[in-house]
Amino acid sequence: MCIHQPRCPHADAPDREAAHTVASHPEQGWSLLCNGVVLFDDTGELLPDGRVIAPHRPTDPFAVAA
Repeated sequence: MCIHQPRCPHADAPDREAAHTVASHPEQGWSLLCNGVVLFDDTGELLPDGRVIAPHRPTDPFAVAA
């Protein structure tokens, strides 16, 4: 699917979020990456095979761990 050089990481790769954005819908809170991953603003992901990756990074830079 990817035509970039170097090729974007595969959807199963740990660095899959580094793929190029091919469609962005910030008003809806998601982007489609070149490798078929749908990346949500809350850092959750939907993989091309239907698997769901739960949000995994803090989105509030001012949040303090208790």
